[in-house]
Amino acid sequence: MLPRDLLRSRPEGLYCPQGDFFIDPVRPVERALITHGHSDHARAGHGAVLATRETLDIMGLRYGPDFARATQAANFGETVELNGVRVTFKPAGHVLGSAQICVEADGTRIVASGDYKRSRDPTCAPLEPIPCDVFITEATFALPVFTHPDASHEIGQLLKSVRQFPERTHIVGAYTLGKAQRVIALLRQAGYNDVVYIHGALQKLCDYYESAGVPLGFIQPATVEDRGAAPPAGSIVVAPPAAIDDRWSRRFADPLACFASGWMRIRQRVRQRGVELPLIISDHADWGELTQTIRETGAGEVWVTHGREEALVRWCEINGIAAKPLHLAGYEDEAE
Repeated sequence: MLPRDLLRSRPEGLYCPQGDFFIDPVRPVERALITHGHSDHARAGHGAVLATRETLDIMGLRYGPDFARATQAANFGETVELNGVRVTFKPAGHVLGSAQICVEADGTRIVASGDYKRSRDPTCAPLEPIPCDVFITEATFALPVFTHPDASHEIGQLLKSVRQFPERTHIVGAYTLGKAQRVIALLRQAGYNDVVYIHGALQKLCDYYESAGVPLGFIQPATVEDRGAAPPAGSIVVAPPAAIDDRWSRRFADPLACFASGWMRIRQRVRQRGVELPLIISDHADWGELTQTIRETGAGEVWVTHGREEALVRWCEINGIAAKPLHLAGYEDEAE
C-alpha cells in the first residue's frame, strides 16, 4: 500500500480511509484517535475516541465526562485492528499518557508522533522510537538554534535564585497540563522539600497526576483572599503563564516572574513577557532530538507538521530522506 493511501491530509486532520478514523482531528468526527490531552490535539465532540487511559481521563477532566459518545482505552504496546488496519500506541514522552500512533496495513507502516521529546521527565514514559516506512514528526523547535539544556540545570537556576532572593516570591509560569507537574517533580528530584504553592487552575490535574502514581510532594493552593493569607516570602508558586501578568500575582511578596518554556531560548520572547528568570524547560524535542529521532526510526520518508517545517524538510533532503510538509492547520503551542 502506498503511504498516501494509508494516511492522508483532510481539513479535519490526518485521515485513514481504510480504517475510517482520524488522528488528532481539529473538528468533531465519527472516530478519532488522540495522541495526548493538550487541547490542540484533543477536542470534545467526537463520536468515538481511542486513546490511552490517561489521555481519556485528562479529556474528561477538561471537557466533562460526556466529551465523546464512546471511548476506548489503548494500552501501550497493544495492537487494535480497525477495519483491517492495525493500530498500536507507544510512549511519546511528551506528557502523561502521550502516545505515538503506529498505523499498519498491507506491509506499510506509518508512525504519527503527535508531540514528543527525548529529555528526561519523571512524570511520563519516555519516547520509544518505532521503525517505520513513514514518520510524521512535529516541528515546534525545528531550527538549529533550539538546543534545550538539561532541565535539572534550569531547576538549579531557579533554586539558586530562591536562595539569593529569600525576600521574593518566585512565580513560575508553566502550562497547566504537563509542564507544571514536570516542574514540581523536578523540584522534588533536586531536593526541594518545602511546600510548592499552585494556582487553582492546576489543582485538578495535579491531583490526577498524583492518583496516576506521579508523586508531587506537598502542594498547597496559592489562591489568597488577602495579603495576610499569601504564601510566605521565599516561596515557589507555580501558575499558568497568564497569571504572571495578572492582578493575582501582585498579591505575593515582591513577585519574581519566571517562565518555563522552550521559547525562553529567544531573548525577545523573554523581554516581551517581562520575565526576570527564563527557564528553558521544554516538553517538545529540540533540533538535535528531532533529527536523532528521525534517524532512529529508519524512515525512508518524513512528513512534517505544525512548526518550523521548512528547515526540517530541508535537513531530511540533505540527508537523503524524502520529506514534505503537511501544512496541517489548528495545532498551536499550548504545551509550550
